[in-house]
Amino acid sequence: MKKQFNRFFIRSVLSVALAGFAGVAAAAAATVEVYKSPTCGCCAKWVDHMRDNGFTVNIHDIGNDEARAEAGILPELGSCHTAMVNGYAIEGHVPADDIKQLLKERPRAVGLSAPGMPHGSPGMETGREDTYNVLLIRKPGDKRNAAEIYNRYGPGLSQPAESTSGNNAAQSILRLK
Repeated sequence: MKKQFNRFFIRSVLSVALAGFAGVAAAAAATVEVYKSPTCGCCAKWVDHMRDNGFTVNIHDIGNDEARAEAGILPELGSCHTAMVNGYAIEGHVPADDIKQLLKERPRAVGLSAPGMPHGSPGMETGREDTYNVLLIRKPGDKRNAAEIYNRYGPGLSQPAESTSGNNAAQSILRLK
């Protein structure tokens, strides 16, 4: 009985470990389809960031308005490029680690957005660093106030915040009066 339990326990641990490794490997091996303007330099730098983090990237220099609309992302959550990866939309300068985490977690969602063009985000290394949120968009057409904070970046944060599972005002860097 004890040997049987030990075998079961070891197999279970190995299965969990292999599944976790496979999820990370799949994220790193994912192909990203990027829709951007042919003249946007910060988009090209974000593509380099993605490639440096193990992603294969195909570039479509046709602009991103149509891709954003097809993904169900409103312009208020928009940025200068839209990417598609494994069924998720990625809007703007979202860090590769957040995308890897999204692909590992596989939530029911449209995807992630770093609205606007925040200084200090991947591809926007300008010497200035803004505080910004990466947002999880749950449903097509979600407005900014319906999106959830997925991660936070910027000065005063010793490291990126852990992914959040809800819209928690206590965790938000924005304070409404």
